[in-house]
Amino acid sequence: MSAVGWSILGAVMLPMAVLPYWLPGIVIALRVRIFARAGGADGVRVPGPEVPAEEFKRVYGHPAADGRSRGAALSDLFWYWLAPGPEVHQEHVEPGPRYDDVAKTTRRILAGISREQWTELVGRCTRNVLDELTGGRTATGGSGEHPRTARALHVRLRDLMMPVWAEVYYEVVFREPCPRHVRNLITDHANDVVDSIKCLGLRHMDRRARLTDHLRARLADDPPPGPLPESLDRREQAYYLQGTFFNTAVVQMSEAAAHLLLALATHRDTQTRLQAPGTDPDHLDRVVDETLLHFPLFGVAHRITSGEIPREGREPIPTGSVLLFNYPEYQGSQGLAFDPDRWLDPDTRPTEYIPFGVTANRPCPARGFALLTLRVAAEETLRRFRLDSSAQHTRSLPNRGPCLLTPRTDPAAPPPRRPRVRLAVMRLTDRWAAVPRSLTQLVLGAYMVHDARRQGLCRAYFGASSAGPAPSVPAGR
Repeated sequence: MSAVGWSILGAVMLPMAVLPYWLPGIVIALRVRIFARAGGADGVRVPGPEVPAEEFKRVYGHPAADGRSRGAALSDLFWYWLAPGPEVHQEHVEPGPRYDDVAKTTRRILAGISREQWTELVGRCTRNVLDELTGGRTATGGSGEHPRTARALHVRLRDLMMPVWAEVYYEVVFREPCPRHVRNLITDHANDVVDSIKCLGLRHMDRRARLTDHLRARLADDPPPGPLPESLDRREQAYYLQGTFFNTAVVQMSEAAAHLLLALATHRDTQTRLQAPGTDPDHLDRVVDETLLHFPLFGVAHRITSGEIPREGREPIPTGSVLLFNYPEYQGSQGLAFDPDRWLDPDTRPTEYIPFGVTANRPCPARGFALLTLRVAAEETLRRFRLDSSAQHTRSLPNRGPCLLTPRTDPAAPPPRRPRVRLAVMRLTDRWAAVPRSLTQLVLGAYMVHDARRQGLCRAYFGASSAGPAPSVPAGR
């Protein structure tokens, strides 16, 4: 081949070789522009030029920053993703008696379980799922393999953790163990919701409807022991359980646990320290905080102002403004090293850290025990496995958190060798998987923005409800 031919070949091959490095970033930028257009021109970024970071909490907690769905262009998209029943989803009910009733019920259900019961419940459900993964073998033996030759199991951490929280929240609501077929209904539903939100797949409303049908039948024949929101009819009560517990709770806790385990898998020194004799028992709590600092569960929370928000030395925020509270940008962990010890010293402990929202404005109802239950799930997993991963760890949890779990067959034996070849293959495949995933997100994201605007679930609901009683919102099939 001539020198010109080699030059042409090199010019073609070089961009292809680095494709997984440059293409995802370009696609993400395009997706941001698409969603910015979907949000309309009235969005106020917080923090941003109009509302700096130092005003984040005060503006977020102001009584006038209380609107949730009505009047925001983004609401049609969120209702589309969360259907069926977005009109009674706790995070999207407008402030007033109905929201108060729903929020009070959620707090009452969660408060009915003590810290000791939470610990037992999450530990038991985690062991159930890990037993299925290992065929019932325990961490202290039964495999017949030497710890240095035990085969590492390839898992997706979000997929591993989602059945755990499906079982947990079913038992929280119904006060009885979750049957396998119901667990499958919950995980199918939750996976479909989170995949559509991440624009990895279109909605499958039939999967979601199967869980709705099960809950409606259960409420008719054998309702949970605790009261349900009195302001909701039976159909809406099923949607309330589906959205609050079997969507938001299952998805958020699964993502949080996956982020925690992936952080341990990609920071071997932290994992080794947790396994060392005499380690401070509170160190895992600091690891959880550090994980949520780097990978907050909330991206952008929007609120619509019901009145003017005055500010000292600045123009007031007008009524009807759509405030876009950006958690990752506010916490500002990008570029920081992963250092759980920063939480030991008041001088280095982050002050701009709100993992569960602001107390004055719809805080996460699980904030009182989420850290405890994440710790329990992590402890159960670490007791059985050494975690390794070479996957890229970002807030979007790409590829659902690929990880290798090497069984700890004998705690007294030397640690097993790291599966270096498999980790190298994981690094390569994870990087290349970003290419089709990014293109899929771009295409499906653009389509869903269009389809959500076409269906206008939120606009149709409030347009009709302003003239009379709240209508039944179609499931968006």
